[in-house]
Amino acid sequence: MYEGDVLAGNWRRPGKGKIPKVPAELELVVEDADSGFCGAVVACDKEAVTLEDRFGKRRLFPLAPAAFLLEGRPVTLVRPAAAPTGAKRSASGSIAVQGLRARVARESRIYVEGVHDAALVEKIWGHDLRVEGVVVEYLEGVDDLPAIVAEFGPEPGRRLGVLVDHLVPGSKESRIAAEITSPDVLVVGHPYVDIWQAVKPSVLRIPGWPDVPRGVPWKEGVIAALGWRMEPAQAWRRILGAVSSYTDLEPELLGRVEELIDFVTEAS
Repeated sequence: MYEGDVLAGNWRRPGKGKIPKVPAELELVVEDADSGFCGAVVACDKEAVTLEDRFGKRRLFPLAPAAFLLEGRPVTLVRPAAAPTGAKRSASGSIAVQGLRARVARESRIYVEGVHDAALVEKIWGHDLRVEGVVVEYLEGVDDLPAIVAEFGPEPGRRLGVLVDHLVPGSKESRIAAEITSPDVLVVGHPYVDIWQAVKPSVLRIPGWPDVPRGVPWKEGVIAALGWRMEPAQAWRRILGAVSSYTDLEPELLGRVEELIDFVTEAS
């Protein structure tokens, strides 16, 4: 005879210290304890995990304590640790400088269009930029780029590199970029409407970045097409959280950022 009901109490939330932490490795099958949604892990960042059920439906769940069941037992999912590598390298693939103390900032600068661009550049190239003493600032658009360049006052030893979104022939951005003629300014760009698209779809476990009809705000259109139930700020945190190294980004962005870093650090 049992002394009490074995199912009595909150069986999904045992006492503190009894819940095992399990890395949310890809393809691990778990069940959300509250909703009963069962699926395989297809993505995980520091805040949430995405599960996909056998019908292909995906849902995003926060990494809360004891929030999942693994083989019927409550567990706390945690973000998997990064796989160890041989040589210590930065997120950009360069050899990491051990015991780095940031160099005093150069007068030269790199400008990007928006805060998301700056965050992505910092996440991947932040180590390299501190080694070189390069500061990245964002513009909130390039409509006033000629005036911004004039205010900066480029000259030898004080160079300016600018990263522009959607720099393709015939675009507004290409016409603005053509107005900049200083030899101490380099304007380069990628073909994407927004920096979000520079993240490889496979990193987010999506088939591709959807086409958004004209007249529909691009970020909101993408979120709706992907079926994400979140605001743009939340979506960006999810995207940025999935990026860990240069291999997660499209080469059209990688080459341009490396080009800008070389330009503003050359002979200065």
